[in-house]
Amino acid sequence: MANLTINGKSMNVDVEPETPLLWAIRENVGLTGTKYGCGIAQCGACTVHVDGVAMRSCGVTVGEVAGKQITTIEGLATNGVLHKVQQAWINADVPQCGYCQSGMIMAVTALLKDTPKPTDQDINDAITNICRCGTFQQVREAIHAAANA
Repeated sequence: MANLTINGKSMNVDVEPETPLLWAIRENVGLTGTKYGCGIAQCGACTVHVDGVAMRSCGVTVGEVAGKQITTIEGLATNGVLHKVQQAWINADVPQCGYCQSGMIMAVTALLKDTPKPTDQDINDAITNICRCGTFQQVREAIHAAANA
């Protein structure tokens, strides 16, 4: 049994400590916005925040994050108001299939927290999530829009 704090709610999750956080979030907690992509922490579809840092949840175990603050895509909106990155995503028509978008949004919100006005090079360096639809230009547009919001 692990005690996890996800989106501000403390909960006991019946999993082994070596269980990937991704599976605890999806299968045990039932938050399916965090997606499985590659399983080797490369694609970024499973990105969440752990104590405010973007992490790929398929490569982090429950034991490593117990006692830390975990935020998923479901935890970004506040009182029914989308986070500025979520709104910028909609305004720039970023998603096509949408599969990777929750992880991409989580990576971008962490980037903007640390670098409020990122350059294109900052974006290139920080956002290594893979979008198979190839909406990278719209992603960059949305990041700059969110930075100016």
